[in-house]
Amino acid sequence: MRPNRLLASSTFRYALVYVAMFGVSMVGILAFVYWEAVAVVSGQTDETIRNEIASLAEHYQERGLGQLISVIAERSGNRFGQRGIYLLADPEYRPLAGNIDAWPTVARGEPGWVDFLIGIESAPRPSRQLARAHTFVLPGGFRLLVGRDTTERTELRSLITEALLGALALTTFLAVAGGVVMSRNLLRRIDAINRGSQAILGGDFRRRMPIRGNDDEFDQLAANLNRMLERIEQLMAGMHNVANDIAHDLRSPISRLRSRLEVTLLSPQDADTYRAALEETIRETEEILATFNAILDIALAESGALRNEFDDFDLAALIADVAEFYAPVAEEKGSTVTVDAPTPLAIRGNRHLLSQALANLIDNAVKYGGGRGPIELTLHREGTAAVLSVGDRGPGIPENLRDNALKRFVRLEVSRHTPGSGLGLALVAAVAQLHDAELRLEDNEPGLRVMLRLPVTSAAPARKAKTTSLPVARKAG
Repeated sequence: MRPNRLLASSTFRYALVYVAMFGVSMVGILAFVYWEAVAVVSGQTDETIRNEIASLAEHYQERGLGQLISVIAERSGNRFGQRGIYLLADPEYRPLAGNIDAWPTVARGEPGWVDFLIGIESAPRPSRQLARAHTFVLPGGFRLLVGRDTTERTELRSLITEALLGALALTTFLAVAGGVVMSRNLLRRIDAINRGSQAILGGDFRRRMPIRGNDDEFDQLAANLNRMLERIEQLMAGMHNVANDIAHDLRSPISRLRSRLEVTLLSPQDADTYRAALEETIRETEEILATFNAILDIALAESGALRNEFDDFDLAALIADVAEFYAPVAEEKGSTVTVDAPTPLAIRGNRHLLSQALANLIDNAVKYGGGRGPIELTLHREGTAAVLSVGDRGPGIPENLRDNALKRFVRLEVSRHTPGSGLGLALVAAVAQLHDAELRLEDNEPGLRVMLRLPVTSAAPARKAKTTSLPVARKAG
C-alpha cells in the first residue's frame, strides 16, 4: 500500500483530527490541574507564613526584642536546609538577624505581602528562586520579614509541564500509529470492494463482494451489495428469458399473420373474404398487443419504479367494481360472481396494477371454471393484513406445478386449447411482489383458490360510487 495513498486517506485524516481534539482537551485538563495545584500550594505557603508570624509575635510579646532575635537566629541557623525566610532589621534596613543578607528592595515600603528573588546556594548548582514573605514594622521602628521560598510551586510547575509534553508526544505517536493501522485495514476492505466492482464492470457478473463474517458495517455493506447484484442478475436473466420467450411465442402468430395476408393477396377473393381475413388479422394483432402490454406491466411491477405512485384506496370498493364489470362475462359462461367484502379495508398501492391483477384472476376463473360453479371473491382482515381470495370450481392446478404456473409464458396442459399466452399469473406474481404481498395458490376442493395478503393502512377512505377506469382483462392466460 503506497504511503502517499495511506496519508491521503480519510481515515488517517480523521485520526489526526481526533489527536488534535484530544490534545486540546488534555491541555485544558492539565492546565486546570496545574492552576488548582498551584493555588493549593500557594495557600499552604501563606498559611505556613501566618503560623510563623503568630509564633514570632508570641515570643516578642512575652520577652521582647532580645528573645525575638534569639528565636530568629535559631530558626534560620541552617541557612540552606530550610525553606523558611527570616530577617530582622533596624529602622535603616540593616540586618540584625536572619538567613538573608539584605532587606529586599521591593519590600521597602508599606508593610504587607511581597514576592522577590533570593539566591539559593545549595547543591548541585546555585540559582535564584522566587520567595514570598510578609513584612511588619515593630515598636521602635524595627522591621521584620517572614516568608518562604516557592520551590514546591516551581517543582510542581516543572512536573506538570514535563507530564504535559510527554503525554502530548505519546498521544501524537499513538494516534499517528493507530491512524496508519486503521487506514491500512479500512483501505484493504475498501480495495476488496473496489476490485469486486471493477471485475463486475469488466463483465464478471457472478462476482460477489467478500464477507469476513464479523457482521460489521463493511460486512453489512457487502451483503447489501451482493443482494443487489443477485437481484440485478435475476432481472437480467428474466429479461433474457423474456426475449427468448417472446421470440419463441410470438414468432408463430406473426408468421401465421404474414402467411394469411400473403395468401389473401395472391388469391383472387371477393370483398367478404378480404373482410374476414382483415378481421382475423385484427384479432391476432390484438392478442399480440395484449401480450406485449402484459410484458410491460410485469416489467414495471418487477422494477419497483411504480412505488412512488402508490395511493391509499379501499380494496373492498375495488373488488366490488371489478366483480360488477365481469359479472356479464361470467353469466355468458354459465357462472356467477359472488363478493364477500363487507368491511372497507384501506391499503396503499397502485390501483391500476391491482385491478389488472384481480381482473386476470377473475378472467382465469371464468375461463377455466365457468359453468361449473360460482366464482367467489372474499376479503377479510387478519391482523395487519387484508386477505383477498379468488376461487373457482374448475380443474385447478396440481400442487407440484403451482410454482411453475407463476412464471412467464408457462401454459399447463389444461390450458393448451384456451386463448392466452401464459402471462396472467405471472403479472399477478409481479404485482404481489411490488406490494410486498404474499401470494398463494391453494386447492379449492375442487378448483383453484388464489390468495393475496396485503398490508392494511390505518383507515379506509370513503367508498366511491363507481370506478370508470377499470382495466379490461388482457388475454394473457
